[in-house]
Amino acid sequence: MFQNVIVKKPCRAIVDGISTAGLGLPDYELALKQHACYVEALKKCGVSVTELPADEAFPDSCFVEDVAVLTRKFAVITNPGAPSRKREVEAIIPVIEKFYPADRIEFIKAPGTLEGGDIMMVGDHFYIGTSARTNKEGGLQLISLLEKYGMSGEMVPLSEILHLKTGLSYLEDNNLLISGEFLKNPVFDKFNKIVVPEEEAYGANCIWVNGTVLLPAGFPTVQKAVEALGYPVIVVDTSEYRKVDGGLSCLSLRF
Repeated sequence: MFQNVIVKKPCRAIVDGISTAGLGLPDYELALKQHACYVEALKKCGVSVTELPADEAFPDSCFVEDVAVLTRKFAVITNPGAPSRKREVEAIIPVIEKFYPADRIEFIKAPGTLEGGDIMMVGDHFYIGTSARTNKEGGLQLISLLEKYGMSGEMVPLSEILHLKTGLSYLEDNNLLISGEFLKNPVFDKFNKIVVPEEEAYGANCIWVNGTVLLPAGFPTVQKAVEALGYPVIVVDTSEYRKVDGGLSCLSLRF
């Protein structure tokens, strides 16, 4: 169960964020409204939300998930693989220090790179996507840290998508939303797979929060499949974040 969530408001510079989506520029005012709805949805799940102010120096900084990995035993400050995002970690450190003691805050160090969007937690085991943003060295560093605290991790190479959780969402109870290149990966055979059709691939990025699943708006097949598993569902519109390669999980740190 999660007790805390950290989010960060989008800045006006979000229109300059990294994007491969080809969906046009985000509407800042609409992005703000969608972010407010996202925060309200999280609060309905019984968590305390810490909302950080927007930072115009970093267009992608609302995607706060990428700058830290927060476990039940310790926190990791990452080293983002996108050059324009590396200094985002400076702002998150004092925030993390409010929740974790100094001796339980670890760091990914160059030449290792790691972004939280590539990390999927399943209990005390962590799947680490090696991608354009998270390299093998970063993955090895995280595994070493996990083992230091009695946890474990394994790396999963990516070839087609941005982050591991772009195509996977663990919904607890052994249920896994899965899409694209992961469908035939034997690493995930142990899970109850809920296959996301190609035309709804963006809908694979959902978040489980204390028994409720937050889903992006506009993906009825995914919604029906999640509801069929018995989960209460809250639908949240993230259209403006999709335009800058972001989804539901990217917008928060949950711990």
